[in-house]
Amino acid sequence: MKIAEKTVVQMHYTLTSDEGAVIDSSEGREPLQYIQGAHMIVVGLENAMVGHEVGDKFDVKVIPAEGYGEYDERMTQEVPLNVFQGVDKVEVGMQFYAQTPAGPMPIRIKSVSGDKAVIDANHELAGKNLNFAIEVVSVREATEEELNPQGHCCCGKHEGEGEHECHCGDPSTCSGTEHECECGGDPSTGSGAECCGGKKENCDGQGGCGCPNHDKHHGNA
Repeated sequence: MKIAEKTVVQMHYTLTSDEGAVIDSSEGREPLQYIQGAHMIVVGLENAMVGHEVGDKFDVKVIPAEGYGEYDERMTQEVPLNVFQGVDKVEVGMQFYAQTPAGPMPIRIKSVSGDKAVIDANHELAGKNLNFAIEVVSVREATEEELNPQGHCCCGKHEGEGEHECHCGDPSTCSGTEHECECGGDPSTGSGAECCGGKKENCDGQGGCGCPNHDKHHGNA
C-alpha cells in the first residue's frame, strides 16, 4: 500500500540541521506514527511522503515556509523578570506558556540581562531548513476512530487526564525546562505577561513533531 490521504504511517526518521548536526531521531525508539493528511507533521514532510511505501528510504529537505515558518522578530518582547512568578531563577532556554486571547502560547527565554528578559514566541526551528532521512516502516488504512478521535491526543491519552509523557517523535521536545505560565502576554502584540512557573514535563507545546494543533492534542487548549 502506498501512502495516501487517510492512511496511518509509521516511519523512522533522523532530523539534521544544514550543518549536519542531529536535531532529533527516532533511532532506538518506536517509529513515529501519524495519519497522512491530518496535519500531524510539518506540511513539507507530509507532502513528500505521498506515494511512498513500506521499505522506502529517502531524504527530504523542508524549507522554513513548509516547516516552522520564517523567524519573526515581532514575536520577541522584553519583559521584567518579576512577571515570572514562582521561578527562582529565569534562565535562557526556559519555556513557558503565555495565556493570550487566542489561547496558550508557548514562549521561551531568549536572553536575560539585569532585571529583564527577552521572550521569544517563535518556534526554535523557525527560519531553519529541516533535513529528514526517512524510512517507511508500515502503511495501513486509518480506522474511523482514528479519523475521529473525539478528545484523544496523539499519545493515546484523553484530554484532561493530567500530565503524561508525549511520544510524538517531535524534534525539539522533552527539554525538561518547561513551565506553565499564567501570562496574558502576547509577544506578537506587545502585551504584558505574568508567569507562574509551574513545571510541565515532556511536552514542549510547540508542535515539535510538526503538529500545528499540538496544544489541542495535549489538552492545553
